[in-house]
Amino acid sequence: MESSRRKLIERLKTKEAVVGIVGLGYVGLPLMLRYNDIGFRVLGIDIDQEKVDKLNAGNSYIEHIPSDKVAKATQTGFEATTDFSRVAEVDAVILCVPTPLNKYREPDMSFVVNTTDAIKPHLREGQVVSLESTTYPGTTEEELLPRVQEGGLVVGENLFLIYSPEREDPGNPTFETRTIPKVVGGHTPACLEVGVALYEQAIDQMVPLSSTKAAEMTKLLENIHRAVNIGLVNEMKIVADRMGIDIFEVVDAAATKPFGFTPYYPGPGLGGHCIPIDPFYLTWKAREYGLHTRFIELSGEVNRGMPEYVVGKLMDGLNQHGKALKGSKVLVLGIAYKKNVDDMRESPSVEIMELIQAKGAKIAYSDPHVPVFPKMREHHFNLSSVAFTAESLAQFDAVVLATDHDRFDYELIKAHARLIVDSRGVYREAVDHIIKA
Repeated sequence: MESSRRKLIERLKTKEAVVGIVGLGYVGLPLMLRYNDIGFRVLGIDIDQEKVDKLNAGNSYIEHIPSDKVAKATQTGFEATTDFSRVAEVDAVILCVPTPLNKYREPDMSFVVNTTDAIKPHLREGQVVSLESTTYPGTTEEELLPRVQEGGLVVGENLFLIYSPEREDPGNPTFETRTIPKVVGGHTPACLEVGVALYEQAIDQMVPLSSTKAAEMTKLLENIHRAVNIGLVNEMKIVADRMGIDIFEVVDAAATKPFGFTPYYPGPGLGGHCIPIDPFYLTWKAREYGLHTRFIELSGEVNRGMPEYVVGKLMDGLNQHGKALKGSKVLVLGIAYKKNVDDMRESPSVEIMELIQAKGAKIAYSDPHVPVFPKMREHHFNLSSVAFTAESLAQFDAVVLATDHDRFDYELIKAHARLIVDSRGVYREAVDHIIKA
């Protein structure tokens, strides 16, 4: 045990260790670039051959990650592959795979389980396995631990198992992988020591925890905190609107209090791979303990209802202009889940588009970050982004401002759109053709 642990920690500290990252998406790719940048050899593994070919050619497929950074990485030792047997070559295996919900809003652990099954025949003595995917407390112990020990390796002695949740905020220029503190939980104290040695090379601040379960729960609390507070302010928006009060003015005013208040802003619903999904991991696991997570479920209910609220405001606005939604031409502005990114996962804009189309309107979208509507597991639109001009805006009966990208010209929209449904609080002044949603 001692020699395996000591050798691995020494290899990590001297950067002789090879880092393997499984899953080269919004989490895995920035992590790869960081390890490559500080002098580690990185092997990337992904099941998507097209993605692997792009990366090996030095091309990025994520808008906020420049291709020149990927090209530099490939020139300095980074390689991508679909061959899981090459896990044997690496010292650290970091799993960055999706953890979506199924149609019953229960955790879909297939990516984590299938990936663990794919790597387990190739694990060897003196490796560390780290799960970064957001999941319910107990996943590392219940799903990974028995699988990685099937070949006779013993976790804590000659194989080390940790959970260290990803913390990414694409589009936020204030933070990067290096500057976001890293939570690490180990299955044993020896595992934790190895986990800290793995991540302290790349991340400025370590936050070591007593167990993998505590680390898993930490990630869920972070995202539940956001989901509940966004649910609260979305509910407040509906109440304020009925009372003729601008909720954005109220939030800005409350935010001047220097203690005890954190501003959260309402919107058309929740998006991204974390906030709409992760709280339900705890809801699902809590049932095993006979517990009912009412705050989480109530905020989920409020947030899931926001796209319908926006469409209701659109219908109200069209009615005021003597039009029905059926047969109207509607342009949705911004279909990424948050401003200034190209990430479409769980975007409320897509649900808004589906609701509008289902009511008989002709739908189109404009998004400078998403030129063609991507292939998605559950949503299908054969559309490309409409050119953003005065002429194109004027062709539509209404535009729904769903994602407030900085690249939109908001004065142009105000001047040429016939009706604007603003779900992001961009327009604060009262104007006849602007509906606050």
